Amino acid sequence: MARIAGVNIPPNKRVVISLRYIYGIGPQNAKQICATVGIPDERRVNQLTDDEIMKLREVIDRDFRVEGDLRRENAMNIKRLMDMACYRGLRHRRGLPVRGQRTHTNARTRKGKAVPVAGKKKVTK
Repeated sequence: MARIAGVNIPPNKRVVISLRYIYGIGPQNAKQICATVGIPDERRVNQLTDDEIMKLREVIDRDFRVEGDLRRENAMNIKRLMDMACYRGLRHRRGLPVRGQRTHTNARTRKGKAVPVAGKKKVTK
């Protein structure tokens, strides 16, 4: 099992697909990395040599911000917005949608599970 950027990538999948298991590498970056190293698209991870795995590690470490560094950078960006107390920062702080979505209905993912309001009477006919 190959370990790249602190992540065990699956051995039976193609290299282009397996690289996506690393946080910060998507489809386009995975193709670009394989092209840089010179690995064909149909190659599987368990068919890679140690030299090719080392080249993959070097390219990812040199050219891409992945895993812990990228997560830390994202967290710092959100923290900066919250410290500035700008609109987006306030929305992050309150756990509400940040990008202008409606909250009267929907937004359950951001707001959490619906909690019934105590003392509210049901409509009777």
